[in-house]
Amino acid sequence: MEKTLERLAKSGDGYPPYNIERLRGADGTAQKLRITLAVAGFAESDLDVTTEENQLVVRGRQTDDTEREFLHRGIAARQFQRCFVLADGMRVIGAELKNGLLSIDLDRPEAERLVRKINISVKD
Repeated sequence: MEKTLERLAKSGDGYPPYNIERLRGADGTAQKLRITLAVAGFAESDLDVTTEENQLVVRGRQTDDTEREFLHRGIAARQFQRCFVLADGMRVIGAELKNGLLSIDLDRPEAERLVRKINISVKD
């Protein structure tokens, strides 16, 4: 998991701000990672979370409401794309939007231990 943290964030502009945290299981071992992005003002329909090869891509698109007349416009409708490089074997469990925060949970399932018997041939 530590190497995953080093590889997760891919630099870009600072918007939207995000956190990466490790969620521990009941026994204290690292179970999951959670990426939380501050996306205030974005609805679920404005956000798109996808995985492309080994990258997690989060896109946000807001459209200008032409019916509204602003006397002061300090909050701009803007678009963003934030990419995170995922380590091999990482998978996205789910995403949740709550109180302007988009939380994306990731885990790395344990690799199956495959035991295979190899037959030995005897040549005379």
